[in-house]
Amino acid sequence: MKKFDKDRLILGFAGPVLALVSAFLLTMIVLGASGIDPIEPLRIMVDHGMYEDVQVLIVNQTGTYYLAALAVAIGFRMNLFNIGVDGQYRLAAMISAVVGGAIALPGPLHILLIVLVAMATGAFWAGIAGVLKAKRGVSEVVSTIMLNAIATSLIAWLLLPKNLGVQVEGSNDLTTGEIARSGWFPALSLGEPGEIYGFTFVAFALGVVYWFALNRTRFGFDLRATGASESAAQASGVDSKKMIITAMLISGAVAGLSGMPVLLGESHTYTLVFPVGVGFTGITIALLGRNNPVGMLFAALLMAFIDKASGGLDSAGYAKEIGTIMKGLIVIAVVVSYELVRRYGIRRQQQKVGEELAAGHAMKTEKEVAA
Repeated sequence: MKKFDKDRLILGFAGPVLALVSAFLLTMIVLGASGIDPIEPLRIMVDHGMYEDVQVLIVNQTGTYYLAALAVAIGFRMNLFNIGVDGQYRLAAMISAVVGGAIALPGPLHILLIVLVAMATGAFWAGIAGVLKAKRGVSEVVSTIMLNAIATSLIAWLLLPKNLGVQVEGSNDLTTGEIARSGWFPALSLGEPGEIYGFTFVAFALGVVYWFALNRTRFGFDLRATGASESAAQASGVDSKKMIITAMLISGAVAGLSGMPVLLGESHTYTLVFPVGVGFTGITIALLGRNNPVGMLFAALLMAFIDKASGGLDSAGYAKEIGTIMKGLIVIAVVVSYELVRRYGIRRQQQKVGEELAAGHAMKTEKEVAA
């Protein structure tokens, strides 16, 4: 048993390590093939990441990415591929910004209202895909992709001045109006380097909640059991359709929180330039972190580092899109390396079973000869 656990631990680390090493090697090959020094851009990114103000940006971005990854991971543990996190996150941020800007309440209540509206909006949007999956058998991949497109169009329509949007004077930008200070989440001031969003710490705390709920509660067991084998879970009394809807609702609610660090900590309004693509980065982080809260934290930190550190490439004469190339190669490397590790693990298990059977047969033969 100890040997099996040791092998499983080694294989668990082998996947992400192999993916990262492969991704960076591929990045160097791509840069070299393009006639660019493969080492210098990476060195510049590391140097840029050493500035304190950049480190603050990295930590803040990590919180946003971590929430998106948690939302994706909840679906993954249920064997559901929630590609709609990006749409759920943006729609939730927009609706909660509208509500937060229209209502004034005492500080804690105002913040709580905005957060609850964001969770409810994200849960509702993801719940549509959950109901379609449970009641009609519609693939959540297809439905969430379509809901992403619908969310984009819906947000654009709602932001029109004739609806809920506000035209910024002297600009073409549209916003939902600024949230009153009572709705701003307190931040941790570090002086000159900047502030760490207060909601970033909430994001990290939710990682602990995620671990506890999935590994120490009956709900978590039912969720994992249904994801592993729907028929087996049904045989043990678990309502698989109910679990599908519940998992999507929770995933959407956490996705709705992904916009809170920026909304409550920096922008205090939703605009046309609100960050996009967060949900898709969350998928990469969940895969790289293997749905483990600690693994996803480090993966989110890595992605945030690439995002913010690549900003120093422009001033050095390199294209900042090198960071985007790195992130794309990480996605490819994750898929390939995990499949290689999975196949090796299966072969290793088969080999061990064969060795144990051979050893048992040899002992039986020895006993027969001795008799």
